[in-house]
Amino acid sequence: MNFKIHPLSDVKSSNIGDNTNIWQFCVIFPQARIGNNCNICANVLIENDVVIGDNVTIKSGVQIWDGVQIEDNVFIGPNVTFTNDLVPRSKVYPQSFEQTFIKKGASIGANSTIVAGHTIGEYALVGAGSVVTQDIPAYTVWYGNPARQKGYITKDGILLDMNYKDKQGNTHKIE
Repeated sequence: MNFKIHPLSDVKSSNIGDNTNIWQFCVIFPQARIGNNCNICANVLIENDVVIGDNVTIKSGVQIWDGVQIEDNVFIGPNVTFTNDLVPRSKVYPQSFEQTFIKKGASIGANSTIVAGHTIGEYALVGAGSVVTQDIPAYTVWYGNPARQKGYITKDGILLDMNYKDKQGNTHKIE
C-alpha cells in the first residue's frame, strides 16, 4: 500500500487506501476501513466499526466511534463530535451501536455534534457549532443548537436561501 502514517500514531488497521495521510497522535483500530486519498489530521481516533470513503478530510480532534459511515468527498471539521449510544452508562454497552451516515460530498463545520442514528445527506452543509438531532436532507444548509434548516447548497458549494436564490438574487436548481 502507498499511504503515509506519522511515526507518533498508533494505527492497527491495514485497511487504508492509497495516498492517504495519517498525521501524529492518531489512533486507528484494527477493523477500521479508510479509503484512498484521505487526510486524517492530528489527534483523531477511529474505532473498529467505521467505514471512511475516498477523498475524505478529517481535521484534528475528531473521534469517530463504532457505527459511523462516511462516504466519498466528505469534510469533517476540527473537533466535530460523533456519538453512538443514545443512553450511555459507564461500563454498560448496548448490543449494537446506533448507525450514523454521512453521505458523499457533505461538510460538517468545526465543533459540531452529531447525535447518533442520523443521516447527513449528499452535499449538505452543517455549520460550525451545530448540534444535529435529526436527519439532514441532501443539498441543505443547517446550523444552530439544535440545528435547523437555513437554506440550500448546490453541488458546487453555492449557498442559497430558502427560495433557492444566491446572494445576487439568481435562482438555482438543486440536483
